[in-house]
Amino acid sequence: MKSNEIIMNAFEKQIAGVDDDGLLSLDIDTLQVNMGLRCNQQCIHCHLEASPRRREMMVWPTMQLILKAARSAGCQLVDLTGGAPELNPYFRRFVTALRQADHAVQVRTNLTVLLEKGMEEIPEFFRGHQVHLVASLPCYLEENVQAQRGLGVYGKSIMAIKRLNRLGYGYEPELPLNLVYNPGGPFLPPPQSALEEDYRRELGKRFDITFTHLLTITNMPLGRFRMELTRQSQLQNYFQLLKKSFNPQTVAGLMCRHQISVGWDGTLYDCDFNLALGYPVNHGAPDQIQSFHPAIHSLRRIVTGEHCFGCTAESGSSCGGALV
Repeated sequence: MKSNEIIMNAFEKQIAGVDDDGLLSLDIDTLQVNMGLRCNQQCIHCHLEASPRRREMMVWPTMQLILKAARSAGCQLVDLTGGAPELNPYFRRFVTALRQADHAVQVRTNLTVLLEKGMEEIPEFFRGHQVHLVASLPCYLEENVQAQRGLGVYGKSIMAIKRLNRLGYGYEPELPLNLVYNPGGPFLPPPQSALEEDYRRELGKRFDITFTHLLTITNMPLGRFRMELTRQSQLQNYFQLLKKSFNPQTVAGLMCRHQISVGWDGTLYDCDFNLALGYPVNHGAPDQIQSFHPAIHSLRRIVTGEHCFGCTAESGSSCGGALV
């Protein structure tokens, strides 16, 4: 049920010490689109619990509404995610329409999907449309990737990066290839710049591959990662780590203040993590893409919860990596 009531959870109380007005969005630079929860992988840290068995998938009429919203908001970037967004049957049609409308497009790829049957031409499609890529590679060591993502994933990921490198990704300025690091347990990411140097050295030395930047992202205590924390009796300890690591300098750059997320069914969320929790936009803002209003949604009050401490811990975390 929609409500204008502000629930004073622990994060709202923390934010009140930084800004009396609470957490408000500032603009919509990025429109993030979850194209469905189907994925060819089943990672233990996935906050959305995506897997090959999920059938939730965005349909073309919803994409048409997103095209209209992106145009009306003047978004700088449309960020496609999932699941594996490439598995949506309308994926190429949607990317083509976005590029024809002159929107920059970014795809969050798990890399291994590019080796699946029927996906053989996707890398060339990416290059032809100058799609920006953000690719999951949670460590440069095989054993750590295997622990998070399963047997064989590391080798397939390296093969996919090599192919993307041959097409110019990671080399040409208009073809960025950013890699994503996720911690392998209940701890925060190390400093992004130092870890990027490690990735660049190790991947270059072992496989002669390169990339544009490394993005470090804090694991949210949601979905499968939350279940794993609970299994290890680490959930409360992890929440305490996030809370005590709160950094007020991260608040200005929080991704929810500069973007809005669209679920596979057209529901609007302040971020992908609220999508995982089923917390749509609220406090008077419409929560469906057919009711998108750039003036209202650009200056909305953000729905928060204790999971938000994950984005404000130490250097901060966002879909674009560290914040400070």
